[in-house]
Amino acid sequence: MTRPSRLDNPLYASFAWHRYWRLMRWMFGVTLIVTVAALGTFWWQNGMVSIHFFIATAGAIFGAVMLTAALMGLVFLSSGSGHDEAIDDPFADEVDR
Repeated sequence: MTRPSRLDNPLYASFAWHRYWRLMRWMFGVTLIVTVAALGTFWWQNGMVSIHFFIATAGAIFGAVMLTAALMGLVFLSSGSGHDEAIDDPFADEVDR
């Protein structure tokens, strides 16, 4: 039988998810600033290349950084809440060889 996780407690789960979404809001702002800075640098060095270049670059930067932030945030949520320790390990009784 699996051990209970702290995410099973609705009060703690609310706190943990609030912390996750606060991290995501901060990362959205940082990503927006980094994307604008990168596009500004491209425009300053090369001028107006193509609007499609700027759209694709902005999408790639924004998508990569936000996906990374979301996945790392979920890792921190899982680890910080003790959800990782609440698994049923079938090999826990075996000795390392």
